[in-house]
Amino acid sequence: MTVRFVGAGPGAADLITVRGRDVIAASPVCLYAGSLVPTELLEHCPPGAKLVDTAKLTLDDILAEMLDAHVAGLDVARLHSGDPSVFSAVAEQMRRLDAAGIPYEVVPGVPAFAAAAAALNREFTVPGVGQTVVLTRTSARATPMPEHENLATLGQSRATMVLHLAVNRIEELVEELLPNYGADCPVAVVANASRADEIVLRATLSDIAAQVRAAGIVRTAVVVVGEVLTASEFPDSHLYSANRCRD
Repeated sequence: MTVRFVGAGPGAADLITVRGRDVIAASPVCLYAGSLVPTELLEHCPPGAKLVDTAKLTLDDILAEMLDAHVAGLDVARLHSGDPSVFSAVAEQMRRLDAAGIPYEVVPGVPAFAAAAAALNREFTVPGVGQTVVLTRTSARATPMPEHENLATLGQSRATMVLHLAVNRIEELVEELLPNYGADCPVAVVANASRADEIVLRATLSDIAAQVRAAGIVRTAVVVVGEVLTASEFPDSHLYSANRCRD
């Protein structure tokens, strides 16, 4: 059997990839994070498939389900929100599968930061304004951040920064970003990106915290910081330039 980690997208059920949908349809066992993965995706599961909501399971519980499927020779679709490459906790599952000798594959998905960019109608890499995107989070109840990956250090370049799992600490986040980015730096918060209840806030570092609190946003949101959010005066890219050699 094979375990396939499937990026289930940021929330909208139709933002699953064709490959991800086909994996779900071919897997007699489906493990999914019920608190984040849209239940509509389970409609792609084959008749009689075993469906396991992992929202309240421990790592040991999840691996036990995979081991049971392995013994029975049944492929597993393991659905994770967004894309498995960032903030998905797949690394620890892969480590256990390696130790158990169980094969696995990864099917990429649409990450939350891409859905946020779409909601904002913005490109996060704008010529002459910003060509680097930092994806990070902050420490709270989650796993501690490495000591050298603090916002003061990461913000020194003033690169576009996308923060996951951080909106509930918005006031502390602003205080840490202000010295590098300044009070007038554009900020956007996108909650529930791509879903019917999506909320988009646009502000600056000086007033984003008040907007977040007024909107009652406490989770499932990304915070985007950087000049690319409002940039309008910038050079055209070389990609489509008339001066570019196309031979």
